[in-house]
Amino acid sequence: MPHPTPSQTVGPFYGYALPFPGGPQPAPPGHADAVTVHGAVYDGAGQPIPDALVEFWQAAPDGSRTGRPGSLRRDPVTGGYLGRDGVHFTGFARVATDADGHWSVHTLRPPASAPYLSVCLFARGLLHHLFTRVYLAEPAADPLLAKLPAARRATLLAQPDGDRVYRRDLHIQGEKETVFLDFTH
Repeated sequence: MPHPTPSQTVGPFYGYALPFPGGPQPAPPGHADAVTVHGAVYDGAGQPIPDALVEFWQAAPDGSRTGRPGSLRRDPVTGGYLGRDGVHFTGFARVATDADGHWSVHTLRPPASAPYLSVCLFARGLLHHLFTRVYLAEPAADPLLAKLPAARRATLLAQPDGDRVYRRDLHIQGEKETVFLDFTH
């Protein structure tokens, strides 16, 4: 009887293929309500991962979840991107980590009805991408957070790191492992 074909690991990522101009800025530049969320991606040994890719989706401040279309639509003449016009909020960001594993996204604060950024992490060595969330504040009631012990819940909560700046590191394994969500069931 044949055996199933094994999965292949994700990555490495090539800088010309997946990141795109303006990818870390779903908020229009200079928007008065913009916040910056940043962190680093670490492996199980606590070492930064310099070639990870982090995607973010979120509801708009008004609670809508559709966002403006076109974040990845290319201009066939210039090679630029048509969807990021600097005026509208798309709700989608894609950020490559730098040489120190750091990432940063400039976005709008999510609404109370969905008070988090949904995160999808791609990194070398992973058989499948990982899903998690980043909460900018702990909501009074959230079904996911309510099910987690305090120490595990803390891995999803961003910490203030300046004026309208928040930090949340992502740990793939180890003592500080981030809570990851399983959507296969």
